[in-house]
Parts: sequence; C-alpha cells; structure tokens
Amino acid sequence: MARIWFCVAIMLGARIGLAQVQFETDSLTLQLDETGRVAHVVDRSNQTDYVAVGHETPLLMAYINGEVQSPQSATWHPDQQRLTLRLAGAEIEVATSNKTSHLTFEIVRAEPLEAIERVQWGVATKIHDHVGEVIGVVRNERFAIGLLGLNVKTLGGPADHPEGRDVSRGRAAMSTDWGSSLQAYSMDRSRPRHVDVWGGQFPRMPVLPIPGETVVGSKIAVFGSPADSALDRVGEIEIAERLPHPVYQGMWSRKNKELGRSYLIAPFSEETVDEMIAYAKRANFLSLYHPSPFQSWGHYEPSDRFFPNGEAGLKACAEKAKQAGLLLGVHTLTNFINTNDPFVTPVPDKRLAQTGSSVLVGQVALDSTTIEVASPEYFNNTRSNWLKTVMIGDELIRYSHVSESEPWQLLDCRRGAFGTKAASHETGTTVAKLMDHPYKVFLANHEMQQEIARRLAELFNRTGINHLDFDGHEGCHASGQGDFGIETFAKVFYDNVQHFVHNGTSNSQPFYWHINTCCNWGEPWYGGFRSSMADYRINNQAMLERNFMPKMLGWFQLTADTTLADVEWLLARSAGYNSGFALSTSREALAANPHTPLLLDTIRTWEALRMNNAFTESQQAAMRDTSREFHLAPSEDHSLVLHPYRVSPTYEYAFYQRQPGEPTYAEWEYTQPGSAQELQFSLEVKGESGAVQDLSFEFDNYLSFAVPATVEAGQTLLCDGSDTLRIYDTKGRQVKKVSLPKSPPKIPNGPHDVTFTCDFIGDPPPTVHVQFKAMEAGQPVQAK
Repeated sequence: MARIWFCVAIMLGARIGLAQVQFETDSLTLQLDETGRVAHVVDRSNQTDYVAVGHETPLLMAYINGEVQSPQSATWHPDQQRLTLRLAGAEIEVATSNKTSHLTFEIVRAEPLEAIERVQWGVATKIHDHVGEVIGVVRNERFAIGLLGLNVKTLGGPADHPEGRDVSRGRAAMSTDWGSSLQAYSMDRSRPRHVDVWGGQFPRMPVLPIPGETVVGSKIAVFGSPADSALDRVGEIEIAERLPHPVYQGMWSRKNKELGRSYLIAPFSEETVDEMIAYAKRANFLSLYHPSPFQSWGHYEPSDRFFPNGEAGLKACAEKAKQAGLLLGVHTLTNFINTNDPFVTPVPDKRLAQTGSSVLVGQVALDSTTIEVASPEYFNNTRSNWLKTVMIGDELIRYSHVSESEPWQLLDCRRGAFGTKAASHETGTTVAKLMDHPYKVFLANHEMQQEIARRLAELFNRTGINHLDFDGHEGCHASGQGDFGIETFAKVFYDNVQHFVHNGTSNSQPFYWHINTCCNWGEPWYGGFRSSMADYRINNQAMLERNFMPKMLGWFQLTADTTLADVEWLLARSAGYNSGFALSTSREALAANPHTPLLLDTIRTWEALRMNNAFTESQQAAMRDTSREFHLAPSEDHSLVLHPYRVSPTYEYAFYQRQPGEPTYAEWEYTQPGSAQELQFSLEVKGESGAVQDLSFEFDNYLSFAVPATVEAGQTLLCDGSDTLRIYDTKGRQVKKVSLPKSPPKIPNGPHDVTFTCDFIGDPPPTVHVQFKAMEAGQPVQAK
C-alpha cells in the first residue's frame, strides 16, 4: 500500500510547514525537504539512497519573468494531499497521489499565471550505468528510477530553450558527472510570442497563442522498480494514467517481439500487389510498405498511378495483405504539404505556416511584378527561403529577391503561383511570407497540423492500412511550438485511428515513446549497400536498447546488382545486434536480379534464427564487427552452420622503375584457411588519378588467374568466387560488372607463394592494395 509520511515543523489548521514529506510506492521512497528539494530517493528493498548528494534538485522550479526560480518554502496540506511551493514572485500548488506502482505530481494552481513562462520538474540520482534519454528512465544492475510526463504538455527534458525544441534524441534523462538527472517541463503557450523557430532558421516568427495552454495541468509520474522490471512498470503506469498503450495481437507493443521483425519497402499497385506480397512472404517480412502512394502530401489522395480506384483500390490491397498475414504501409512526410495539394491550390489555406508578415504600401495591380511592402523583415531571409512565396488574400506570389534599400520591394514577382488566381490588392493588405523547406514544400500551423493528423487517421480507418512512418516528423516545428508540435501531432493521430498501426519516425520524443513502435534510422541513398550511414546505424543500437525500443538498423537498398555477400553482411549485423531492418527495393529490381529467390530465402532463414535467439553470445559478438563477414550454409546432416570469413593482411604493389629485362611483379606469401575454395579477393586502387589494367595472379608458379578489367584510382574490384567481377566507387556503389568465361580457380588449404602483376596508367601511377578472403570452418546454429 502506498503511503505518505510527514514530519511536522509548524502546524496551522490544515496546513503544515514541513521539515520533510515522504512519499512511498511498493519499491520507492521519495522525500522532499522544507524547500521542496528532492532530499532522498530510496530503493525500499535494501534502503539504498540514490539521490545525488550535493546535487539535490527542486522537484519543481519555474521561469518567472525571465528568471529561473527555485522554491523558497514548501507547505504540505494533508487533507487535500497537496503541496504549496512558494517562489520569488509566484506560488504553485501541486496535487499529489500515491499508487502502488508510482507517484504523481500535477500543477493545479499557479499564481500569478501570467508571470510563469515555464516550469521544470526534476530528480537527480547517482545512477549512471544506463541512462534512457528518450523514455526518462535510469538504471543500474539492481534498480531503476523513472520520471515520465503524463500528458503532451509535459515534455521530457530541461526547460532551457524558449522555442521548446530539443535537437538531441532526447534529454528526459541526462548523464552527469555525479550520475544522472531526470527532468520534464511545460510552457505557457496561451500568450502570443515571437520565437526563433526551427533552431533559428526562421527568426522572430510570430507564434499564435493556444488558448488555455498554460503550465497548469503539467503532470509527471515518478517511479522506482527492480531494474529487470522497469519496462513492465512503465506499462503499468501507461494503463493506470490512461497514456497511449498500443496493443498488437493481444500484447503491449513494447513487449511484442514480432514488431522487431524486418519489413519490405517497395511500390505496389492494385495490379502488382499480389506479386509484391509474394516477395514479402517469401522472406517472411512483417510488412509491405509503399514509399510513394499519394497524389500529394496534405490531403493524401491515393495516386492514380498505383490506385486507379482510389481509396477502394488501396483498401483492397490492405485486405489482401491481411489475408497473407502482412501489415500494409504507406509513407509520407508528416505535415509537409506539396505545392499541388488542395491546401495550396487553387485557393491557399490561410493556416499554411507563416514566418511573418508585413503590409502593402500601395495598391498592387493585376499584372504588377514589383510589390512594395512596409518592412523587408521575413522576406529577405536568404538562409531559409526555398520557394520564395508570399500569400496576399487568395493569391500566392513568388519573388526573386528584395530590394536592398527603401522603398522595400519584392522584385521580379511571378503572379498566381502554383495555380492560384492573380488579383489586384489594396493598400494595407497583409503580405504573409509562407514557411517552406528544401524539399520544396509548404508546412502547416498548429491548428492545421491537427487536421492533417486527423486526415491521416481517417484514411487509415477507411482503408485498413496499418503501417506508417512519421518521416519528416520535425516538420511539426513549423508551428513554432517546438517539440509540443511533434507530440501533439502523434497524439491526435493515435487518438483518432481505430486499429493498431505500426508506427516509425524520424524523431524521438519522450511522450511519443508511448505511441511509437520503432525508430528505423539509416538511409541507403548516400553510398553502397555496406557504406551508407554505416557508423550512424551502429551507434543507434545502444541508444535504442537503453530506451527499451526495438533495435533497428535502418533502410538498405536491394538493386539488380545486390549480391548474396551484401545481404549476408547485413544479416550478420542484424543477428549480431538482434536488430531488424527495412529492405528498400522495387518490382523491377527484384525481377532483374538473378539472385532474388536465393536472397529472399536467405533473409527468411537468418531472420528466423535471429527471432528465435539461435545465435550464441559469442557468435553475436563476432557478428557485431562490421569488418567481418559470415555465411550460413547447411551441413551434411542438413543442420545450419555459421561460417566466418577470414580476411588476409593487405598486400601492396607499387610501380617502380626496374632495370631492363627484370620481371615486374610483386611476390607475396598467403595462407589459405579452411578447405579448398574458389579464389576471393578485393583489389583497391589508391591514388589521385590513373588506373591499372591487365591484372594477373599466379599461385605456386602454376595456378593462374587473369583479370580482364581496367580499375581506376579510387575504385575497388571485388571477386567473390563467382564468374562475375564487380567494380565499386569510393562510396561503395557498383559502377561496373565484368563477366568471366569461368569461375576463378580453387585455392587449396595451406601456405601459397603468390605473384601479382599489372600495367600502370598515369603519372604518377596509383598503387594496388589486395586482400584475400576465404571461408573458415563453421559453428553449428540451432533454434532454441
């Protein structure tokens, strides 16, 4: 049973000036001192106090008239279970409740309300082992402590920015020199403000007030639990406090391992959906996800190209996927609005996000190409102005630039932009600068964002689609409301959708953690299969783990040239980190790649083993090394064996002048591990310019292999033992294939003398670096 204990210092009626007040749950004791500071945070099972001695923080502090204020005194009202905190210039009343699983604290009165700009909740601990910056939970091997915001107005992190925007992955919990800090905050959004929005890209943007959105109602939960039950405790709090608690197949999504499965990203249509479902099923993917299904972002009408029957066609696809046991998803960029969307054309919506405005100094005729405004502010932002568009009445106008001195003029204007109708305009009419983005889109204000979220939810309700990433989730910063815009968009979508939706995102947030399914970060567009954002993907895994989120490696692109070695490189990383991934491809690439059936079957096998915890800890540790490669193969008794590849030291061959008649070749000693197998190697040409050609290997003065290719400086040639050589650029993108008349020779086990020669092109010529690769004896893998 949860309890409250207090020590009386002064008693006046039902008010108690306290020396300390103590709150308890089944696992935690939290004690406040006479000024409202968190004096003790105790694990009740062994009486360990985890408060950071010397760094005790107020449970609540406030920004009052621009100054940070801590409480000067605290009064306990036992009959109402409330605390009154007195600060310089303000008084805040906090309602408390004790539950078996957690404590809650909520601001129910704050006076004078107009003076309090922001409030911040906080607890400082000496725990530093695992700091969950997104969820707001810290833990060591024995105990976990958490501070959770209980509504969208209570944002995880410190209240240290007037925009209310955190560029990090999260600061609901932060590592410190003494351990960790837990914090959440709320802002008064009920007053008009001018804010440097989106990290200062849009200076002094006027932000509309949200009536009634003050610091009153800011609410947190504080809990302690054994470390191994921290996630379960968060789930209990979600249910008790009516937070989002998505359930998939009868199980809370955060505990459902199925949602850590990989999925397929590929366009499909009413005509091709059966074929694409078959591809997804062959690899046993969780979902089939369409990357570009809409006519435009904003209204989200299905594209005629893929769905000639509109929503009915999309719904039919969703029903087919359901029958096949798949989720079906669609991709968009959250609140980004295309210029061909009905929110823009033919009559622009007045709720399009505006960075600011001025007024017309004179009349504007129907055909005017110069428009005079009272002030150049907002129009001459050259840093963030990709569409250069203003709205006057129902007309959108694009301009080239702004005059450098008075009279302030928008010059070289294009009237009736984006299908709007040109019109004449009177002196004094408002000229609004529309917010835009490098993707050449407009964005929405806070009110319009809620409509867009509802529109998306209603589309999902009507069609049954059930997978969506909030890509571009940071676009909600366009409202000027900081991370509150991100949180509310997600909450409105969640509250309005009527079935489970697998939900990803580009942006992590503490309250949104309760809605989100996974964060699958990492894009394939910046390099080859193995090189695009590789370090970023790996670094994300520890962050996801400490925040109780499914580990995901991001998107990888399967093309017509993707090889088995590429796919097994990914699958080894996936198994090593126990992380899912998304495979981005197309019907055309799948049809053109001769290895598609093998690749999909290989994915299915590896993923089944990963999901069943078949790999040992030592195998997983080895597969987390991105420089190593592995191959999964059946043994004679049809069980599976994991074979590592061993890569040789790097051998170098550089051009140098020899005397006439002296052979020009390199001599190397190489030991082949494992059994006899086809020659495999990588050959990198290093240098600023030049190339090599007529390459030739000879093993033990009798086994020769000629390479009929020219490899330029900066390129790498790969021989994987097949009859196809592949040449890649510096970013790992395949640029050429070379067909051989037959496969490379088999190299026996043991030591070998190797000679290598080639012709150099260029002055100065490049150098050649070679590494041999061979498969070693493997270890058995068995599903548990």
